[in-house]
Amino acid sequence: MKKQTIILLSVIAVLIIAVFWGISAYNELVNKDEAVKGSWSEVQNQYQRRSDLIPNLVATVKGYASHESETLEGVVAARAKATQITVDPDKLTPEKLQQFQAAQGELSSALGRLMMITENYPDLKANENFKELQAQLEGTENRITVARKSFIDLSQVFNAKIRKFPVNIIASMGGFEKKPYFEAEQGSEKAPEVKF
Repeated sequence: MKKQTIILLSVIAVLIIAVFWGISAYNELVNKDEAVKGSWSEVQNQYQRRSDLIPNLVATVKGYASHESETLEGVVAARAKATQITVDPDKLTPEKLQQFQAAQGELSSALGRLMMITENYPDLKANENFKELQAQLEGTENRITVARKSFIDLSQVFNAKIRKFPVNIIASMGGFEKKPYFEAEQGSEKAPEVKF
């Protein structure tokens, strides 16, 4: 009778430990999932900051370079397209992230063209408002880079956690899925050609 009681108590103890471990593992996955979502929100926040600077930048450039309307319209159109694409952190898929990244890439390209034409306008480059906007835009681009890196780092930690045994069992039961990563833009593997 004593042996059966010890075995029964041992089985109950193992079950209790397994349940508490499962709860702990699940809660850790929830925390990591929320960290990834929060990081994604910061990425979107920084892209929104950049988008908010663009109308003032375009208006400033327009005052000096009104005949560059094609470039200015391109920036405005790219901004409109980029702000229309939002991705819910709960529905963050590789396809949606790629679509978001493509729209932001188009905006970056349009901004690059805008900055290139400003080289032709010394008065514009000397304008204090333009200088301030340009500095804010550069700072925002740095913030975007930092936010994207944080998102990638947290996604890597989360993805590794849900793939490891035995947590992968809890992750599967809890519906936790792999988070996508930002990828380099097409053509970025080739160094730009510089000619003098």
